[in-house]
Amino acid sequence: MAVFYLLDVPENRPVVEVAGRDPRVRVDRNGPYFEVSSEHPIEIDRRATGCRHAVWYSCVADRRPGTA
Repeated sequence: MAVFYLLDVPENRPVVEVAGRDPRVRVDRNGPYFEVSSEHPIEIDRRATGCRHAVWYSCVADRRPGTA
């Protein structure tokens, strides 16, 4: 299972929105974070998010140990 976390700030919301469009991906709230998880590999196209490179490369706050 793939699981990662993104801080709930305006800059990260487009990433969460694009991830949530995939019916195999689940997006939940966990404290001040979005938890993005799936039994399948998670693929998010940076261009689809509209994020600039600096936001894209720094948006993942953490991942669950043992996940890819």
